Amino acid sequence: MPRLSRGRATLGGRRAGVPRPGRQRRPSAGDARLRGSSVIAVRTLGPVDVRVRGTAAPPELLWRKNLALLVYLARSPKRARTREHLIGMLWGDKSDDKARRSLNEALRELRRSTGDGSLESDNAQVRVTPDAVQLDIDRLEALAAAGDYAGAADLVHGEFLEGFSVPGASEFETWLAAEREHWRRRSVEVLVRRAEQLLANGNLTVANDMVRRARGLDWRPETAVRVGLRGLALAGDRAGALALFEEFTARLRRELGAEPDAETRALAERVRQERAWRLPEQVRQAAARGSGPQRGPLVGRAAELARLTDVWETCRTRTRGAVVVIEGDAGTGKTRLAEELAARARLDGAMVVGVRAVEADRADAWSGVFGIARGGLLEAPGVAGARPGALDQLRGRTPADAPGRALSEVLQAVAEEQPLLVFVDDAQWLDRESLLALGAAARDLAGAPALCVITAAPQPSRPELDELRARLGRQLSGTTVKVGSLGEDAVRELAHLALPSYAGDQLDRLTRRVSADSAGIPLLVGALLSAVASGLELVASSAAWPETNRTLNDTLPGELPDNVVAAIRINYRRLSSEAQRVLVVAAIAGGRIDGGELGRRAGVGGEALMGALDELEWQGWLTAESRGYAFVARIVRDVIERDMVTRGQRLRLSGE
Repeated sequence: MPRLSRGRATLGGRRAGVPRPGRQRRPSAGDARLRGSSVIAVRTLGPVDVRVRGTAAPPELLWRKNLALLVYLARSPKRARTREHLIGMLWGDKSDDKARRSLNEALRELRRSTGDGSLESDNAQVRVTPDAVQLDIDRLEALAAAGDYAGAADLVHGEFLEGFSVPGASEFETWLAAEREHWRRRSVEVLVRRAEQLLANGNLTVANDMVRRARGLDWRPETAVRVGLRGLALAGDRAGALALFEEFTARLRRELGAEPDAETRALAERVRQERAWRLPEQVRQAAARGSGPQRGPLVGRAAELARLTDVWETCRTRTRGAVVVIEGDAGTGKTRLAEELAARARLDGAMVVGVRAVEADRADAWSGVFGIARGGLLEAPGVAGARPGALDQLRGRTPADAPGRALSEVLQAVAEEQPLLVFVDDAQWLDRESLLALGAAARDLAGAPALCVITAAPQPSRPELDELRARLGRQLSGTTVKVGSLGEDAVRELAHLALPSYAGDQLDRLTRRVSADSAGIPLLVGALLSAVASGLELVASSAAWPETNRTLNDTLPGELPDNVVAAIRINYRRLSSEAQRVLVVAAIAGGRIDGGELGRRAGVGGEALMGALDELEWQGWLTAESRGYAFVARIVRDVIERDMVTRGQRLRLSGE
């Protein structure tokens, strides 16, 4: 046997070392934790990396059988094996004398790296001490056991001992194949659990990336497919989710002669029932490239979303009715948070019905109840179980003598068929009668899987809402969630996602400017970052905004920072011409307006109108419900009406 050189390793044959990649991967946080205090740290999940006391391993340690011996011992029960077993595992193709000499030489090399006392051997057995070698897979299991799936997922870089083999050692290769299968399965479990955590926090982009990593290791586990379906659907990518299901189904049939299980098929069907957005081609292409507005991560709202989903899970799994009230000033993301919960509820198989109030509704008795009826309730499965008289009341076929009682009856019938979520947006504008009816319905549905989600601004104050809040936790199950401005860390994260090329001081400056000009209001943060991504250069401003005790609803267009107004203008100009025309009509009309009427006044019809309305809703200008469309925020409407409407348009459209 050739003598070992203390300089370079002699490569070739059984002495070949682990190939070193030409481009070194940047160490991850998991790699840093792995190095720790152990003498030898081995990354086994992915291309093999070995460190000895924090530095690159000597070439001799990387010889295939030396490395195989090290990892195999570290993975053995009590980290020990008999000499006979090790010889059969790695040197079974040699004579007994040569095999023993090869084992002894390999052990000497391991001792050079681990030091005295770390490798124990006698004539019968070999053992490595626990502190001599640390494998990333041991660290992964410890982190997973502690619930730290973020840290565990950070350790997964690929297959177990990726690209590694020991030619001629058939017993080792058999063991290696079994280990790879085990760690492939375990790595997928870790990545999926991490993806579930990210989905729960609203971080859809990273969650979907975790799923892609998991399926890159093994396409077969349906847990990964289901999390992928949910993540893509929640991100608004219905087509991508269905493509994932179809690709998985085809491959399952082709390679395994099997079908997806019932749970996966049911989830795919719910995704199929999700809304299909009719967006103009340029908007679809921009969204596919990631350069256009789309449903991004719910940054800075993880704790609030977790509270809401906890209430929902209790409601649907324990058949217990509940109410959640989401409070916050205009632009703070109340609606977005509620929509996130509603999207999860639909994927859980719930029926979601809803209504969005505008200021004019406050004086229109029972308008909220009839809005809920038209907002999907009367078409819901199970509605036939209600009394015909109650249905006639909500359909307006009989005089409205008791629509509140009719609402409770129909909600109860629907909740007996499937879990139910009732979404009431901007409830501060709801009429008194409907607010009282909602409180009564919540009481009547206490034993049903029904959740009422209410968003409301603090002003104007509504005694009916105050009474409902006071009952939460006592007479009614549920909670109140308050949302406010985003902190600088959340703004920085959003800025990094919107402008990934920004880093360091440039990202810090952008974060400070956006935080100051937006006051951390999510609606304005998003508008500014979208405009910056389109080329807006933010200018410095010394004026403090908003004034103390002023909110976005109290603000006039002339009081907004110049950068915010410029951002709204730039984002408007990015719209298709049809969407611009429709938005101008909506700005002049104010309040809520029927989609058909918007199209008639704007001179846009057919598929072009459907595409324009979907574009405006997709990009966050308008909100829609069964009775029509309205601006997401009054201040946005005011800027459009002041700056983007010509005198001729105003005269012509105001007279219609």
